[in-house]
Amino acid sequence: MDWGKVIYVFFSLMSLTSIAGFLYEHSATALFMAASLNLVSTLLKIGVRNLLSAELLASSLVADLHLIPAFIYLELAGNLEWAIALTLGALLANLFSVGLLYVESLKSREEY
Repeated sequence: MDWGKVIYVFFSLMSLTSIAGFLYEHSATALFMAASLNLVSTLLKIGVRNLLSAELLASSLVADLHLIPAFIYLELAGNLEWAIALTLGALLANLFSVGLLYVESLKSREEY
């Protein structure tokens, strides 16, 4: 078992579920957690060398660039609507990332 892959998939899924938690309960704490977990996920994906590593890193960066401004809009501007809109963008990027992880898992099984 590749523990490095387990850890970055774990953080990707934790970020995704934290985003869903924010969309359910509009809490600045949940949004901060989602952004933090996604940043950790992005950092873990930097050193990964596999079939879809560039696409995985790009989708994670897109989610970062949605979650960080969403937190700023929520906390500094007090604009919940913009925060939700940006968080939905991050949710789509993370769903795309999970889809890529699934495709990559299928491709790696074919190699065995």
